[in-house]
Amino acid sequence: MNELLPCCVIEAKNLSFSYDSRKVLEDVNFTIRAGEMVTVVGPNGGGKSTLLKLILGLIEPTSGSLNVMGRDPRDSRSVVGYVPQYAIFDDRFPVTVNEVVLTGRLKKRFGFYGKADRQAAEEAMEQASISDLAGNSFSALSGGQRQRVLIARALAGDPHIILLDEPTANVDAFMSAKFVDLLTDLARKRTVIFVTHDTAYVSGRTDRVFCINRGLHEHPAEDVTHNLINSAYDLPIKNVRHDINLESGVPE
Repeated sequence: MNELLPCCVIEAKNLSFSYDSRKVLEDVNFTIRAGEMVTVVGPNGGGKSTLLKLILGLIEPTSGSLNVMGRDPRDSRSVVGYVPQYAIFDDRFPVTVNEVVLTGRLKKRFGFYGKADRQAAEEAMEQASISDLAGNSFSALSGGQRQRVLIARALAGDPHIILLDEPTANVDAFMSAKFVDLLTDLARKRTVIFVTHDTAYVSGRTDRVFCINRGLHEHPAEDVTHNLINSAYDLPIKNVRHDINLESGVPE
C-alpha cells in the first residue's frame, strides 16, 4: 500500500442530495484526513447510507461538491473498499472463503486471477485473521466470520479508504468487540469510516464522530454516549442546536 497519502482524503463542500423533492442531505461540509477512524451515527433515514453511496460514486450530489483523493468519486473507486451490512448470498451457492476474498481483485476486465491477486487475497485473509478458513464454505460461517471475510474482500483491493455500513448489526456482542479491534488495527494504515447505531464499541477508539440527520455535526469523540445520540435522534434537524451539549443541555 502506498504510504504517501494526501493529508485530506475526502472533502465535502455544501454537499446536498435529494431523492426527487425529498432532501436527504443538505449543506454538509467536512474533511477527513488520512489514517483517521471516523464513526458516523444518526437515525434511520438520516442520510448515513446516502453519504456512503456518494463517496462510492454510485450517486451524484444534487448540489455542492465531494472529492475523494482529490478526484470525483466515480474516478476514485479503486482506492475505496466497501463492507456492506448484509451479504446478499444464496447459501446453496458453493463458494469458499478464498473465492469470496478473491472477488475483491475483480477489475473492469474479467479474466483469470494471477499470482499477485492470490497473494493479495492471502495477505488480506491474514489481516482479517481468517487464513484458517480459506477452504471453508462461506455459507457455513457464523455472522462474525462472514463479516471478517467481507473485510478481507475489501482489503484484497488494497484500498486507501474503507467504508463499513453497520458491520456489527448481525454479530453478537463478544464478536462485535473483536470486530472493532480489527477495525482499530486497520485504521493505523488506512482511513476507516464506520457507520453504526451503537457507539459503545467505538468509544475511546474512534478519532471523530459525525452525527448525520440531513445535516452534519461533529461531536467530540470523548463526549459521545448513548444518551447524547438518542437525544440527537429524537430532535428534528431544524431544532438541533449544536452549540449545546446534547447530553447536559449546557452551551459548549
